[in-house]
Amino acid sequence: MSILKTTAKVLRQEEIAQDIFDMTISFPEGAKIARAGQFVGIYCKDGGRLLPRPISICGIDPSEGTIRIVYRIAGEGTREFSGWKAGESFRILGPLGNGYSPGTGRAVIVGGGIGIPPMLELARQIEGEKTVVLGYRTGAETFLKEEFEELAEVKIATDDGSEGVKGTVIDALRQGKVEGDVLYACGPMPMLKALAEYAREHGMEAQISLEERMACGIGACLGCIVKTDKRDQHTNVHNKRICKDGPVFDAKEVFFS
Repeated sequence: MSILKTTAKVLRQEEIAQDIFDMTISFPEGAKIARAGQFVGIYCKDGGRLLPRPISICGIDPSEGTIRIVYRIAGEGTREFSGWKAGESFRILGPLGNGYSPGTGRAVIVGGGIGIPPMLELARQIEGEKTVVLGYRTGAETFLKEEFEELAEVKIATDDGSEGVKGTVIDALRQGKVEGDVLYACGPMPMLKALAEYAREHGMEAQISLEERMACGIGACLGCIVKTDKRDQHTNVHNKRICKDGPVFDAKEVFFS
């Protein structure tokens, strides 16, 4: 797999919900090889912040040479990104990690919180019958919902019940009696743990993308690990590096704490 470290350019950026920004980037070399589920590392211009910030890829357009990211302000690095304007250049590393491997049969695509954006490109790529389930904090921040609705049937869960089912994506799945053959998901670890169990109960294959704080993004620092049932050739223990071996894993191989 090729990893590029180069200069990219902001083409457009807008705030689509409170502290959530949607940026389209000119990155021709990366757009040619990127896959749904991968991420990029974006470098700050502030010299005091040396490590790249990992952000999932939301959209890929090889013909235009662009990728799209949707991110939440989580610290000073992403706060800096939110102030960038069209035409500004910056350093980028990627595409990083592995992506989803679309299977056959009915697809159930689940995203929670800032784990929603990477599921949009996957929903575009998966052909055939599919259902999308999205979990938000409130109905006021249902970012990207309309774009998913253009691609598939969409079910919503919100923490406060202001839109869709009150509760979690699991509540939406159960109340909606959602069925499928392959489940794809990205979101916080408790959600993924519950989805792995849901998939097991319903005899579904499950591919899950793990969210974790990362440092290097290329597997060298061992700063983002998850315990699995397979031995990592790099460390010779039952740990995998989320940035290098993931972020997408078969749910059956992950040990949830």
